[in-house]
Amino acid sequence: MTDASPAERLPLDQLVAIDVHTHVHRAVDHQADAKEGSEAMGEYFGIGTMPTYTVPELAAYYRERRMMAVVFTVDSYTRTGEEPEPANEEIARLAAENADVLIPFASVDPRRGRAGVEHAKRLVTEHGVRGFKFHPSAQGFYPDDPIAYPLYEVIEEYGLVALFHTGQTGVGAGQTGGGGIRLKYANPLHVDDVAVDFPGMDIILAHPSFPWQDEALSVATHKPRVYIDLSGWSPKYFPPQLVQYANTLLKHKMLFGSDFPVITPERWLRDFDALNIKDEVRPMILKDNAARLFGLS
Repeated sequence: MTDASPAERLPLDQLVAIDVHTHVHRAVDHQADAKEGSEAMGEYFGIGTMPTYTVPELAAYYRERRMMAVVFTVDSYTRTGEEPEPANEEIARLAAENADVLIPFASVDPRRGRAGVEHAKRLVTEHGVRGFKFHPSAQGFYPDDPIAYPLYEVIEEYGLVALFHTGQTGVGAGQTGGGGIRLKYANPLHVDDVAVDFPGMDIILAHPSFPWQDEALSVATHKPRVYIDLSGWSPKYFPPQLVQYANTLLKHKMLFGSDFPVITPERWLRDFDALNIKDEVRPMILKDNAARLFGLS
């Protein structure tokens, strides 16, 4: 199949879902060898060694399923000493070639300082990224640390979305010392100050935020531009209060996300079908809320 142009994007009523949380783990010029930590991550999610996908492979996967997907990497250079792979630029370029199904996000380590901020600006103005992914545990910072504020200024200025990992993570799971990952950084309450200080910036709190689910619900209920994505967990394990808020106060702010490739959209959707969600709320979570957030509707 050849790459589709943006004009060929399926109408919203023909889309099955919009997955707001998928990872790109492999550059197109690299073989499909297992990355460090893939076995531990796969064991954490019960899938064996975690598979890796390039951007074109992700595009084909989601196109076949009549879904759209937000794609990104994670830049944790100052903690690991390794540049993200694939690079943000590759993800943005290849997502643009598959704009019928892919929405490119970028990731910039907040500790890169002024150079990181300039890089972020170029990713927006020259490469068309639509948002930025932050992983406080992997990047080793609190979201409300002023070190990250210059990046948020760029995101707010250009009307983009900031996506924050929250809660426990499979990164480093089972490795000695948790791979150096400190869970404390991922309490969603640290995003509350960010929502106050950048009121024009849309924010997504990624995942059911174990063990801080109530904090995430509180922030999303209180701050009008804070959303929650439901990735990284099978819906059959969602805590009762998350289901309650998804059906009521936060029904317009809950977003489908799989965390692919650690959880497939098929598995997530199958378990979501069995969840006690109101019929009128299901399409909101699966695609309508994301379409509104990204201006696709």
